[in-house]
Parts: sequence; structure tokens; C-alpha cells
Amino acid sequence: MKRGLAALAVGTFALGIAEFGMMGMLGEVADGIGVTVVQAGHLISAYSLGVAVGAPMLVLLHKLPLKKLLILLASFIFIGNAFAACSGGFYTLLAARFLSGLPHGAFFGAGAIVCSKLVSPGQGASAVAVMVGGMTVANVIGVPAATFVSNVWSWRVAFGIVAFFGLLACVGIRRFIPRLGALPDTGIKGQFRFLKSAAPWLIYCGVFFGQASVYCWFSYVEPIMTDVAGFSGQEMTWVMMLAGLGMVVGNALAGKLADRYSVSRVCGCIALLLVAIMTATYFCASNKVLSLLLMFMATAGLFGLGGPLQYLIVRFAKGGEMLGGAGIQIAFNVSNAVSAVLGGVAIHHGLGLASPALVGVPFAVVGAVALFTLSRMYRQQGA
Repeated sequence: MKRGLAALAVGTFALGIAEFGMMGMLGEVADGIGVTVVQAGHLISAYSLGVAVGAPMLVLLHKLPLKKLLILLASFIFIGNAFAACSGGFYTLLAARFLSGLPHGAFFGAGAIVCSKLVSPGQGASAVAVMVGGMTVANVIGVPAATFVSNVWSWRVAFGIVAFFGLLACVGIRRFIPRLGALPDTGIKGQFRFLKSAAPWLIYCGVFFGQASVYCWFSYVEPIMTDVAGFSGQEMTWVMMLAGLGMVVGNALAGKLADRYSVSRVCGCIALLLVAIMTATYFCASNKVLSLLLMFMATAGLFGLGGPLQYLIVRFAKGGEMLGGAGIQIAFNVSNAVSAVLGGVAIHHGLGLASPALVGVPFAVVGAVALFTLSRMYRQQGA
């Protein structure tokens, strides 16, 4: 069973590099295909669009057995990134990025269900944390490695490596995950019926606002750390690795706590902590030691929210479990995009480079309210 979880983690590792790796090699990609950095930025948006489009496509694939569905999605990870590695120009690379984003949300949605089937009752949140852990490790190791490979050899090699891990996930899923049948067929309308309840919307609010509280600031972490805290550009490599390590620790610790206590209460407490963390981040932005400590805590909270809620949505999406799980990734990506814009607005209006941390505070408050409301309303149903 542990090998099956590892196979899923390899898939999310590939997805993590595919999603975040482009940010570290944007300049090399722009030079390689003869476009401006601004135009190359559309390649990041194309991936996010693929995530948003691909997640609802699970509605059309709900009759597939879970194992076959995961193999199909892992195959898309391989094909999309192999296509990106071989693309000849901007528009073919744009199409490849869209294609490689299609399996992202669906893989997490289907994977969360499979995780709960691979472990004993009461260990579901920890199992999902193992799967999500692949993405956190990607931020610690995979993304810096992709940036290094892009600088030393070529961005095409970096995409080729992602394709390899997609293929490795496909093989691992085929070999180590037991045969699992399809979920009960509730029809097209039946898969959306869970949205009539308040619970999934409260969970999505917890994800959207909780993640946004950190991403308002984290989207601008490089200029904040260099221009305000005083780190050099060369030091940012290990600074970002520390941020990724925070993601790993937060994801694993929250998964353990969520299995032992109430999922919504654990995540609500994390959101409350983020209120204090983001406030302190603003006031301590010029202190090197404190800024590093608070960054570690903030990224730990970022992924401490995501994993347990990815597990919890399965309980409250009866008849549309995969669609519900994929919706978490949609909420995550939309939150990322919106919070980056709002953080930029604060900087643009002269509030200072560190101001996005304060912008994130009310988001954390709303996320905490949503999660504690979920706990109060649905305590008897296992929230």
C-alpha cells in the first residue's frame, strides 16, 4: 500500500515541477522561443487554464475504474510535458502547457479517493498528505533542480525530466495500486448534487481564503527578501529551499493532526495562526532571522491547509467525489492568481514591498471563520 501512495506522490511531484518550475526558467524559455518575458508569462496562465478546464472533465470520465483513470491522467502528464520539451515555437509550447495542466486537478481529485482506499480507517488524511507531499518535495528539490538544468543545459531538458517522472508515475500506479472499480454511477447531474450542501462551499472557502492569505505575500517573496530583508540574489536559492521545507513539514504535520483531531478545527487553527504570522511578517520584514522563521511558518501553513481539506472534501461530495476533490485544485489556482493581483495592487499604490503580507490578514480571518463554521455545522458528520 505504501508503494501505491509513493506512486501517487511521484505524480504530484511531476505536477509540482510542471506548475511552479516555469517561474524559475521563464527567461530561458523566452530566449529559446524568441518572445518577451511578458509573452512567456502566458505559458504560466495556459497551465492554470488547463487545470481549470481539466478538473470538470472528470464528469465525463466517472465511469472509468479508478486505477485506469489514474493511469490515463499520469499518461497525460507524460505526453503534455514531452510535447513541451519538443515544441518548436511559442504557440506549440502554449498548447503543450495547456495540455500538461489538464490532468492536474483531476489527478488530485481521483488520487484523494484512492488514498483513502489504500489505508485503514482513520489514516486517510495522512495518506493524502503523502500524495500531496510529492508537490511539497517538488518545491524543495524539483523546482530548483529544473531552474539549474534550464540554466546549465536547456529548458527542454527540464520538461523532459518532468515527462520522465510522469511516465514513472504511470508505471508505478499500474504496478503498485490494486485493481479498483469505478465509483457508483450517479449520472451527470448526480455528480454536482453535493454542491447543494453548504459543507463543500465552506471547504472551498477555507482553501481559497486560507491559501490567498499566504500567496498575497509569497507571490512577491523574491523582491521582499532581497530588497527589504537584505538577502542577495545568490542566497535566494537556499531561502526558497527553506520555504519548500516549510511546505513539507506543514503538510506532514497537519495530516497527522487531522487524523487525530477534527480536520476542520485543525485547519481553522492553522488559518488563525496565519493571521498572526502574516501580521508579524509585515512588521518583521527587515529582520533577516525573523523573516526566515516567519516564511517557514507561513509556507507550512499554506500546505498544512491544503492536504487535510483535499481529504475532507471526499466526505462531503457523495456522488461527485472526484469532482469535489478536483475543485480543491481549482480553488487553489484561482486563489493563487487573485491574491497575486491584490498583493501587486498594494505595492503599486505605494504601501511598500512588504504590504502584501497585511493584505493577506483579512483573507486568513475569513478562511478561519469558514472552517470553524464548518466544524460547528457538520460536527456530527465528521467534519
